Amino acid sequence: MVDPSHVFHIADYAVFGVTIVISIGIGIYYALSGGRQRTTSEYLVGERTMKFLPVAISLMVSFESSIMMLGLPAEMYVYGVQWWISTVGFFVSNMLSILIMVPLLHPLRVTSAYEYLQFRFNSTPVRLLGSCLGMLSYTWYMGIVLFGPAIALEAVTGFPQWGSIFIVSFVAIIYTSIGGLKAVIWTDVFQAFIMYAGMLAILIKGTVDVGSPAKVWNIAREGGRLEFFNFDFDPRTRHTFWNLFFGAIIRGFGLAFNQSTVQRVSSTRTLREARWVMLIMCPCFFISLSMACYEGIVAYAFYQTRGCDPLASKKITNPNQIIPFTVMDIFMAMPGMPGLFLASLFSASLSTLSSGLSSLSALFWTDIIKPRIGEVSEFKATIIAKISVVFFGLMGCGIAILVSLIGGPLTQISTSLQAGFAGPLTGLFLLGCFCPWANAKGALYGGVLSLILSCWLSMGKVFAKNVKREPWLPPASTDMCLTNHSASLFNTTTPSGGYSVGFTDAMNFSHHDYGFEFDGGIHYSPLPGNEITTQAPVEFEPQGIDVVYSISYMWMGPVSIVATMVLGTVISLLTGGNKEATVNPRYLISLCDHLCCYLPESIRKVFRCADDYSTVKDEDMPPLHDVYGPKEIIITPGTEENEQHDTIPMILTTKVDENLTGTDVKDGTIDQDDQNGGSYLRYSAADDDNDINQEKNMADINQEKNMAVKKGHDDTHGDDEVK
Repeated sequence: MVDPSHVFHIADYAVFGVTIVISIGIGIYYALSGGRQRTTSEYLVGERTMKFLPVAISLMVSFESSIMMLGLPAEMYVYGVQWWISTVGFFVSNMLSILIMVPLLHPLRVTSAYEYLQFRFNSTPVRLLGSCLGMLSYTWYMGIVLFGPAIALEAVTGFPQWGSIFIVSFVAIIYTSIGGLKAVIWTDVFQAFIMYAGMLAILIKGTVDVGSPAKVWNIAREGGRLEFFNFDFDPRTRHTFWNLFFGAIIRGFGLAFNQSTVQRVSSTRTLREARWVMLIMCPCFFISLSMACYEGIVAYAFYQTRGCDPLASKKITNPNQIIPFTVMDIFMAMPGMPGLFLASLFSASLSTLSSGLSSLSALFWTDIIKPRIGEVSEFKATIIAKISVVFFGLMGCGIAILVSLIGGPLTQISTSLQAGFAGPLTGLFLLGCFCPWANAKGALYGGVLSLILSCWLSMGKVFAKNVKREPWLPPASTDMCLTNHSASLFNTTTPSGGYSVGFTDAMNFSHHDYGFEFDGGIHYSPLPGNEITTQAPVEFEPQGIDVVYSISYMWMGPVSIVATMVLGTVISLLTGGNKEATVNPRYLISLCDHLCCYLPESIRKVFRCADDYSTVKDEDMPPLHDVYGPKEIIITPGTEENEQHDTIPMILTTKVDENLTGTDVKDGTIDQDDQNGGSYLRYSAADDDNDINQEKNMADINQEKNMAVKKGHDDTHGDDEVK
């Protein structure tokens, strides 16, 4: 039952309404300005002219969904701060992506991340495998993002589930479908400020109510919430330093090769700007995750000070409801502030959903429709992309409604499937860029086998009953709560002695992109009187297949990624490797050359585990985009619409493939990847102001040519009139 004091004031709805109106307004503005979203280049990648700062902010909030805003504080509240170590791992992986993903994919000017798989393996089935898994994963994830805040808000404030799902879906579909990527990026920027405002308000007011940051920290320490490091080597332990830090680094590559990341990096003009996107995103993402973690600590200290833990007293039934409940308590006498939190929560959902819709639209058009229908006008292509936004938006909404109607373990099943898709996808990209010997058969069969393994492990962990469940830490004090525990929570023990818990109707979040989940159910047991403590699980050793299912969920992603690379390597070697076809070095990355560039060339060559591709001439390499298809129509200042460029301005520092012209690859240079003798020739975008100035000069030349042509046409037309 909803607390009568936990209801929204008219001021709260006003704050929330303004946020929604502004978000839609940004979409309308970009629908009516610029090129009015009439080309796929503008609609899907912002004409590749976006500035790095808004792109960096947009990329950051794309992965900061409502699940982060609700799930991370809940993780801190019931399990403590150990998960925070993952934020450091994500920071490291994001920095590594500057050396791996950005120089690998930005120069290719791809619209779909999975175009790389076709370029690298010269295989349409591999590309379709990646694209289909990516679309299924993102669609399911959008449904979870919609359902999560809906169930939490309804339980705490009475805000109806259908209202939350409908509002977020409708608003995201509207401004994404009409405004394209530009609207998504600039709406993300606005929503980022709303999200930060809401989070800061909770942190500041909660800390003030407790007393001081030092007091918050001391209370958390006394409650056992500040154990950062656990160096246990047991893979069954839920959280250890090893699975949090190194697991986050490996899983972080999944975020780097995510369609949303690739789409935003590709929307920038130069390689330097693409790197700045990641450089800015890394610390901001780290700060955001850390703020969400601190929210959970503040909430625990707040209720310890008040003497009434809402979970232990059964005021709420799920940890993910702790932050909405805290907001309604600390801002009870401040109308408008709960509305700010509501706006920040919906902004988090909108940013993730709109990014997903834009990404799915790009995948659907580039990977599914375009290769099958051939040449169509830009107008028709853009219409198809816009319709696909509506289609996928309705699908996400439908999945959220389905989950809300069925309830129970279905949510965990869907999140497990989403996690099962993510690992093999990441493994395919890493196999392609790090393993020159990998071929199409290895990638295809290795990816499929890894997918089966990943889904089996994920689903098995959901349904397994005889595996150890991690108990929650002791709750905050309940001395000041009303004495009414008739409906107290309880633990159950399975017949085999395993520690088991019952599912509630509320959602048990599991966000494997971040890497945290709740084991489901309840961990607090009532004792006589007003004391409510945690009951330790029965000690036992899993038997049979349960030993496999007992592995920490933090290892699931890394296991599937490693499985993809190992299986792909074995199958590739068994099927002849790449003896019949030379791998274009532009699709490969040498970590040793990037991370140990100070070492002599003779040493770095040893650690490449492949041929020395620096000796391979361009004319001996496969064309860069021989599988890409029709030339892209490029509209630049001073050219007529639909004019097709056959040459592209470049600054050449080495020999260039003739195939580099007349394709999606634009505004680039070819240079040596490392200035001190690096081995891999890399096609890279214009990377300094001089290159940009040359582009401008070329644009001026084109404009003069067009004016001359137009003048000649006018003169001829005038002569005809005289005659």
